[in-house]
Amino acid sequence: MRCSRCGLCCEETEMLLSNSDIERLKAIGYEKEKFLHIDSNGFAQLRNHKGYCVFFDVIQCKCTVYQHRPQGCRIYPVIYSEDEGITVDDLCPEKDTLTETELKARGSEVIRLLKQIARDAASRSEHT
Repeated sequence: MRCSRCGLCCEETEMLLSNSDIERLKAIGYEKEKFLHIDSNGFAQLRNHKGYCVFFDVIQCKCTVYQHRPQGCRIYPVIYSEDEGITVDDLCPEKDTLTETELKARGSEVIRLLKQIARDAASRSEHT
């Protein structure tokens, strides 16, 4: 699929993070406090700043950590919906450029990632 770099997916993001995502971002010099919010259930997610993901450069309309971005950002626009299961986010203007093969592969990745994020959250909750 192609990306138009519109930034819609970075606006008011609710992107969940795995421990691997967190460690990858820390390894390139970011402090957790800058990019990480942990909710009351132990789920980690990206912070927003002025309505966008903290890593989104609004002026240049690009991700400042693109090579190190979270796995969920890499898989997007394939998402999990409680109503529909694995689906393509209607918000993405390039959703129609995703092939069936890409959808299937990314769908499997979404399931694996969500299971890992749930394990990470459960572990985080046990330690608080």
